[in-house]
Amino acid sequence: MKNKITKLTAFIAIMLLTTATYAQEFHLGAKAGANLGKVEGVAYDKNFKLGYQLGGFVEFDFNDSWGLQGEVLFSQTNTELRDSYQSVWDDKFEKKKTLNYVSVPVLLKYNPNGLISLHAGSQFSFLANKDDSTWENGKKLFKDTDFSLVAGAEVNLGPLFAYGRYVWGYSDISNALKEKATTQQIQLGVGVRF
Repeated sequence: MKNKITKLTAFIAIMLLTTATYAQEFHLGAKAGANLGKVEGVAYDKNFKLGYQLGGFVEFDFNDSWGLQGEVLFSQTNTELRDSYQSVWDDKFEKKKTLNYVSVPVLLKYNPNGLISLHAGSQFSFLANKDDSTWENGKKLFKDTDFSLVAGAEVNLGPLFAYGRYVWGYSDISNALKEKATTQQIQLGVGVRF
């Protein structure tokens, strides 16, 4: 696992440095907001639950319309085992779970008119609180990583912006249950470019 993280970090660093060479404009920034998240799977509650996300980003503009944005975010997804599973799980561990991820989205940005920007790309996430376990041999309940697809938009007001995006979890994050589970998030927030 450590080797995979090192390779991914090196790949992202090389990609961002290569992009910076061809960029016409460069920005750093910070962002924060609400994270409405859920775990999609048979064992989990289907409703979105409120969490938060915050972090920073680096943005490279190739021209007035196109750019690339890399981010590092702390993102929280809350979930709960469904009531039908309550009798099995109640005495074993807490039914409510919080997944804290360190996420690294890499997004292609399109800015057609200066006011609104569209972005899409992929996101790789590392589970920060991976020690939650089931009662069976201390087996971890969730996998250490998650891969997602991201799409959204920003409204730009000078250096300030408001954004919304949807994050579709692509990989199975369940480690203990036999059913597949994926994450989904609706992110809303504000940010500033420096």
